[in-house]
Amino acid sequence: MMQVLAMLYLWLKAGHVIFVIFWMAGLFMLPRFFVYHQEAPEGSSENAIWVDRERKLMKIIMWPSLFVVWGLGLALAVSGEWFTQGWFLVKLALVLVLSAYHMWLAGYAVKLAQGQRQLTGRQLRLLNEVPGVTAALIVIMVIVKPF
Repeated sequence: MMQVLAMLYLWLKAGHVIFVIFWMAGLFMLPRFFVYHQEAPEGSSENAIWVDRERKLMKIIMWPSLFVVWGLGLALAVSGEWFTQGWFLVKLALVLVLSAYHMWLAGYAVKLAQGQRQLTGRQLRLLNEVPGVTAALIVIMVIVKPF
């Protein structure tokens, strides 16, 4: 029985890591798409192409990955009984930050599709650092478990 549980844990962990990679790819790509989108003239065919690309990235990769990451991550946390461990609580808070960032990106994609260009390309490039820094901190929490 222990072997089955151990094997299930490894499959949950593998799936979690795979979908984290997919999700992070989207979190890095979408702000770049926004930069290029904002450079396209409003109402142009190029603008419409960027709206479609952003929608597809969100619908096909980012939203499904977000849900799978959360589902598998919570399953891992339950199986590992991590909810009282400091490193996990920090990791969970950081994942909440990434999830909020994801929601903000989704909202900004809608605004861009409606022609509202509220940020500059420079601001979007700076925002693109959020997932990298957050992911680095998450990896430190999971691997090093400093507390």
